[in-house]
Amino acid sequence: MIKKILTLFILLVGLTVSAETLKAGISKIDALPNSFFGSWRVLAKVDKQSGTMNFRPQTVDFWNLSRVGDVINLNNPFTGASASVKLDYVEGNIIRFTKTGKYDSNRVLTDTVDLKLNGNTFTGVNYITLETFSTFDNSLIKKDTALYILKGEKISGTSITGK
Repeated sequence: MIKKILTLFILLVGLTVSAETLKAGISKIDALPNSFFGSWRVLAKVDKQSGTMNFRPQTVDFWNLSRVGDVINLNNPFTGASASVKLDYVEGNIIRFTKTGKYDSNRVLTDTVDLKLNGNTFTGVNYITLETFSTFDNSLIKKDTALYILKGEKISGTSITGK
């Protein structure tokens, strides 16, 4: 009898911990300022790079950041690129997110973006990693990295709540 009660207690405590973990993950997305979402013109200038890949010294991009439920999407209508991003960190107007995707059949591109929102602008950095894998055994052949300095300005999508 005591064994059954102890087992029930452990199960209930485990469920409570799982519910707290889920709640914490959702609250991270809910903590995003509404001003994060919308369309942005983003200027990126390479600051450092390593490996054999020559990254573009400067780019101008268009980011459309949107949210559907607990999923954040980043789309670029000019290039056709689209990805769901993983929200890593939110503290006030400081945000970190990551997106990973196939670059070619044997390469994976990971972007980790740290930015600081300031009204209709942001500043930040983009850490890029391009990994090339063997088509024979999928082992890592090489890893190229770059650090871009970012400046963004809001084009559309002003928050109606002011958050």
